[in-house]
Parts: sequence; structure tokens; C-alpha cells
Amino acid sequence: MPFIIIRNDISKVKADAVVNSASPEPTVGSGCDSAIYNAAGTELLLEARRKIGRIEQGGAAATAAFGLNAKYIIHTVGPVWVDGDHGETGVLKACYENSLRLAEKLGCESVAFPLISGGNCGFPKGVAVETAVDAIGRFLLESEMKVTLVVLSRKALDVSERLTSGVEHYIDENAANRILSEEYARNLNYRAALANRRNQGAFSVSEGDAAGTIYSLRGKTLDEILSDKEDNFRARLFKLMDERKIGDVEFYKKANVDRKVFSRVRLKQDYKPTKMTALAFAIALELDLPATADLLARAGLALSPSNKFDLIVSYFITNRVYDINKINLVLFNYGQPALGC
Repeated sequence: MPFIIIRNDISKVKADAVVNSASPEPTVGSGCDSAIYNAAGTELLLEARRKIGRIEQGGAAATAAFGLNAKYIIHTVGPVWVDGDHGETGVLKACYENSLRLAEKLGCESVAFPLISGGNCGFPKGVAVETAVDAIGRFLLESEMKVTLVVLSRKALDVSERLTSGVEHYIDENAANRILSEEYARNLNYRAALANRRNQGAFSVSEGDAAGTIYSLRGKTLDEILSDKEDNFRARLFKLMDERKIGDVEFYKKANVDRKVFSRVRLKQDYKPTKMTALAFAIALELDLPATADLLARAGLALSPSNKFDLIVSYFITNRVYDINKINLVLFNYGQPALGC
């Protein structure tokens, strides 16, 4: 199941388990902790929390969810930031790992996290976000669960410059148009040359139009042309998977799509993806930009040099960054929809 990032109050999110960024001792803290206690019922939750006792940093323990729209509350204690040289990141990673393992042990199919240690603990938000995304992403490569990271605003994520460096320049209209035009022209010319060879002169190619290539048909009936059509999206997708020797489970996890979604791809001969799903598949296959454009074209889709979503995804593909969770983090930061999901 996928990993998603949403804007919401975590005490209002529906999930099998809601994670609370808790105090070490059974007391009501501030921020996320206070919101969860208020929504669950302070006295009931505090009584259950007292039965657990102290929780060490990085540890996790569960109680009933009481008034929350959940089955369980998983309490984990995040580290306080000192200077980055006192094992803070390792402890924060353990918060996510231990919480996820506990959710799995409890039979949860979905879990919602706040940004642990991203508030009063003083953790740099960029480091807190990357640690969360990395820990959750690694877990989901081995397990089936829907994981949601809940933040109150995009600004709360403060995505690090390391992830966004270069995106703004790429989005710049002139730079982006130039880069994409070069990639599209190269891809179209390459495909045109293949079509010429395959059809032995049935297609002729002339250059100089806006796209870089014009196809003109000659000497064939419509039935003959249709019988020679290339693979559809589904057929091409499975050929690429076979070429890369990637199995179904590994593939849909890397693409951040639900198992049921991928089952439809397997079963439906005429499967037509959304652009978000098609691009997620291209990322999972680690395609370059021309190959991505080719795969999308087989579903009647295209990348636009004037669309911010397309440009952000194109930026990461061009720079061969294929971590879909980190791409989605940047998309969220720019107010764009997520890949896969």
C-alpha cells in the first residue's frame, strides 16, 4: 500500500493506528500530544498511558484509541535535538521503525504519523522530514501497509535544500522549455527512425515543425496501418519490467501504488492509467525522459513544458533521482498531486 503526505490535524485522521509524539512520562504534553489526548479523552487515555509507564526515546507502546477514529494509539518518544552529533537521527529513525513494527504486530493495515520531533524538540525540519521519509520508505519495501504522514501545512515540512536544489531553476520557463524540447526532439527523431526501418519506407520523416518531427503515411490502407500499431501502454510496461527483471511486488512497491491497482493492470488488456500512475511506473522502472515520454504516449498522455507537476517530475528523471517518496515530498511542497497512491 502507498505512502502519502496530507495536511490535516492528526487527531482527526482515520487510520487503524494513530502515532502520538509523546512525552517520556505519562503526562499530557503540548502540540500533537495535547491534541490527541483532547480528542481521545484525556482521563481515559492518561489512565491507559500510566499503565505503560515511562517510554524511552525511540521506543513505542500502544493503548486503545478511545475517542479517536482509530483502533490504537501508538506512543513514541522522539529525541530532542542537541547538535546532530548525539545520535539524534538514529533515535528518530527508531521511532518510526518501532512504531511501524508495533502497528504490524497489532494487525494494522493503516497508520498515521505526525512529523515526530519536528516541533518543540527543536529538530531541524528538513532532517526530520528526510528521516521520516527514508524510514517509512524502507519499511514499505518489505511490508504491506498504508502509511500517512500528517502535517498541518506544507510550510511545516520545510523541505531541505538538498532535495529542492535545482528545481526552481528547472521550473524557470526558458530553461525547462529548452531541456524538454531537446529531450522530446531526440525521442521523436529516434522513434521516427525506427518506424522508417520497420516499415521499409511506409513512413517518411521531415524535421522543422514545433515538435521536431512530422509523420506522413503513404502507400498503406488504414487497416494495414492499424495492424502495424505499436505496443499499448500495458504491453510496453510488462516488456520493460521483463527487461529489468523486476517482479510485481517489488515493482508496485517502488511505484508507490496499491497491490489492487497493479492487479487491475495485470487483468485488464485495455488498462489506461492516470498520469500520476503512469509516471510512478516510469519512476519505478528508472526510465530516462525520452523513454518516459514514450511510455506515456502509449496511454495517450504527454509531459507538458508549461505544467509545474510535469516539470518537477521531469527534473528528477533528468537528474536520475528515482526515490518516489522524496519526489512526492517535493511535489507536496509545491502543492502538487503525488505520484502513485
